[in-house]
Amino acid sequence: GLLHSARTPGPAAGINTLVTYDLVPEPKIIDAALRACRRLNDFASTVRILEAVKDKAGPHKEIYPYVIQELRPTLNELGISTPEELGLDKV
Repeated sequence: GLLHSARTPGPAAGINTLVTYDLVPEPKIIDAALRACRRLNDFASTVRILEAVKDKAGPHKEIYPYVIQELRPTLNELGISTPEELGLDKV
C-alpha cells in the first residue's frame, strides 16, 4: 500500500512512492501520509511530503496553495509547519 513497502519501512516508503508519481496526489492522500508521519513523530518526512507536492505542482502555481489550503486544518491539528513557514523556501 501507500504507506508500506517491503524495501523501505514506515512512512518513508510511502513518501518515496509519492515522490515518484508525476501527479500531485489528492489532499486526502497527502493528509493520510502526514498523519502517518506524525504518529511516528517523523517531522522531517512531513516537510519532504510538502516539498514534493510543491515540486510536483511545477509550473501550475495554483495547485500548491490549493493543497495547503485544503490541508490547513490537518496541519494546524498536527502542529505541522509548511516549508515556507519554516523558511526552507529561502534556502
